[in-house]
Amino acid sequence: MPSPKELPPRRPEPPAPDDSAVRWERIDIDRYEVSAAAATVGFIDVVGAVFVVLAGPRYDRAVEVLQTLDFPLAVAAISPAGVPRPSD
Repeated sequence: MPSPKELPPRRPEPPAPDDSAVRWERIDIDRYEVSAAAATVGFIDVVGAVFVVLAGPRYDRAVEVLQTLDFPLAVAAISPAGVPRPSD
């Protein structure tokens, strides 16, 4: 597997499906806000090809919980228990 520096930068992820319990919105060129039940549960920063997952309702206080190359896994990492995972 190539190193993260060898991977191409990410393209913006499409919006969450209309019927999704977990929603994400691109709020900056390299950041998504993830919400469930209309409450912010975390953020996903895009650093090159890596998704850096931060849990918490406020960005300035959010805690890093995961680094991954898989966007659905990033969303699932900060989704509340019992909420269906986003599909690939």
